[in-house]
Amino acid sequence: MSRNYLRYTVTAALPYANGPKHVGHLAGAYIPADVYVRYLRLSGKDVVFVCGSDEHGTAIPNQALKENTTPQAIIDKYDALIRDCFHKLGMSFDIYHRTSEPIHHQTAQEFFLLMQKKDLLTEETSEQYYDEEAKVFLADRYIVGTCPRCGHTNAYGDQCEKCGSTLSPRELIDPRSTLSGKPPVLRPTKHWYLPLERYEGWLKEWILDSHQKDWKTNVYGQCKSWIDAGLQPRAMTRDLDWGIKVPLPNAEGKVLYVWFDAPIGYISATRALFQELADGKKKFATPQRDFGKTGKEDWKKYWQDEQSKLVHFIGKDNIVFHCIIFPIMLHASGEYILPDNVPANEFMNLEGDKMSTSRGWSIEMHEYLEDFPDKPDVLRYVLLTNLPETKDSEFTWKDFQAKNNNELVAILGNFVNRALVLTQKYFDNKVPAAGILTEIDKKVIEDLKEFPARIAASIETYRFREAVAHLMDLARLGNKYLAETEPWKLAKTDLPKVGSILNLALQISANLAVAIEPFMPFTSNKLKVMLNLGNFSWQQIGDSSLLKEGHSLGDPQLLFEKIEDAAIEAQIKKLNDKKNTMDLTAIPVDPAKPEISFEDFSKMDIRIGKILKAERVEKSKKLLKLQVDTGIDVRTVMSGIAEYFSPEDIINKQVTILVNLAPRKIMGVESQGMILMAADKDGVLRLLQPSEAVQPGSMIS
Repeated sequence: MSRNYLRYTVTAALPYANGPKHVGHLAGAYIPADVYVRYLRLSGKDVVFVCGSDEHGTAIPNQALKENTTPQAIIDKYDALIRDCFHKLGMSFDIYHRTSEPIHHQTAQEFFLLMQKKDLLTEETSEQYYDEEAKVFLADRYIVGTCPRCGHTNAYGDQCEKCGSTLSPRELIDPRSTLSGKPPVLRPTKHWYLPLERYEGWLKEWILDSHQKDWKTNVYGQCKSWIDAGLQPRAMTRDLDWGIKVPLPNAEGKVLYVWFDAPIGYISATRALFQELADGKKKFATPQRDFGKTGKEDWKKYWQDEQSKLVHFIGKDNIVFHCIIFPIMLHASGEYILPDNVPANEFMNLEGDKMSTSRGWSIEMHEYLEDFPDKPDVLRYVLLTNLPETKDSEFTWKDFQAKNNNELVAILGNFVNRALVLTQKYFDNKVPAAGILTEIDKKVIEDLKEFPARIAASIETYRFREAVAHLMDLARLGNKYLAETEPWKLAKTDLPKVGSILNLALQISANLAVAIEPFMPFTSNKLKVMLNLGNFSWQQIGDSSLLKEGHSLGDPQLLFEKIEDAAIEAQIKKLNDKKNTMDLTAIPVDPAKPEISFEDFSKMDIRIGKILKAERVEKSKKLLKLQVDTGIDVRTVMSGIAEYFSPEDIINKQVTILVNLAPRKIMGVESQGMILMAADKDGVLRLLQPSEAVQPGSMIS
């Protein structure tokens, strides 16, 4: 639905402050949102761009347990890390807030009380999972089990992170508590529910009828699937210590469900922005434009005025909450506008596998910035060219290198550098006069005029891959123009014509400096410095006279530098090393056996032995018959390692052997000891060996 709006409210998904965020998150919600907002600002629109840390929910105390610290320490640590990364990657939020702030608690509680006052919530007692050992009711994220959709064995009670399905704890197969590891039991507990089923008719009209054409197919499809399956009441409170207290007298030990309070964080962040602007005390606000004289209540214009356009940028795992639950909350309250669009992206995979911080298969934002501190725009560009807009996409380090070297360096950077260096060489670093135009010149000028509308149309319909492709086509236009006119060859015979060519090349460069800003803001600033260019609006792109004759230019510099093979190989190795480390730490560890005394331990005689002979045992797939030099004798040991070692590979290997284990017959052969082994992450047995060769019979103590 196309209409003119007075203002825009743009939100980017609030990241959980429970750990670092990876580049897949950037591709999902943040870079597309930033491009959209920067474009709106360049177009002179009244826009507010809000985000912030989501600091409630069970993910926070879960991480605190892992790191042996407090939830407050966790949110402080990761809020600072994520905030710093966003800043260095050019995210231009007007405010990056925190849901732990008092104004958010107040806003969320007010919203809850408004719904309670209007009888929009139902109070129900239902059976929920309870951990008898930990003696607590288990919120969704404290329960894991097998996903009923894809069979993933570590799905959470609210969501499967492998297939992205939204779940409820009762749907999990073989559920278990993350606190004790034990199966939970069902016990009655009281909560406040949002009866989603009451709004099915309204949702069908609002989404299925009104937004079928303008919402992305993946978003519309997921919403339709949920509505067609029939909506069920959903609890808006939880039994937890960490979170926003339910503001009712009979709600001790209850907090607001994180997916009730988190999207309200967009509202509280906007509220905090205008409060800070009105007070003149900026704690979280980083306004990207002059809002003029503002009052504390001006936030309402962006959330309660029908002339404001609300757009949520999220990943596909948040579609249900932003397209069904939160809109129902907004609609039911009767005071808020609804999202005009929710351009959710799918997942970005990494080198052939799903990106996952917990499995070590990810590129964290802070890791990228540590290794490529001068290349935030390269990452922005590469992600934009490969956004998972309607289906999953993939990031590879080789593609990253190719996009940098073959596009940013060879096309965009090469064109700008040639235009500036030739101007410095032949015209004393001043914009030369535009002479008589040839047909080629006229064609280029006409082509230039088409780009702003073409790029804008793609951005406004949330087709950012297409938009950045148009942008690069503008650079290709300049490159092609210089290749066809060859001013470096004309310099000896027709310098005025060289000046005319370079004038137009510089005009294209100036247009690029403005048009690039939403996509690669750091590159835009760098190019503006080289061109000594002031500020221009989006509406001025396409003008072939942005730079006046005689205008002094800055010193030319390389916009981008090539990335060598060694740097990419190092990243691939780092990725694989991290995954291997995480795989090892993820191996389930058996619980400790019953306590023994030192006297019990001292009875075991463990020594280093040497395998002298090895042969397979007939009719057995697992057994090898070994002759082992124990230092005190040579004895026969039957060992179940035939699936992992061939006889010839282990002869002369040193091993760890328990020599005073009572002999027993195996397959008719008396075994006189036990070779000690350990299983790796894949369950493959490995020999326990000394780091250096020692004398057979050396004792382990």
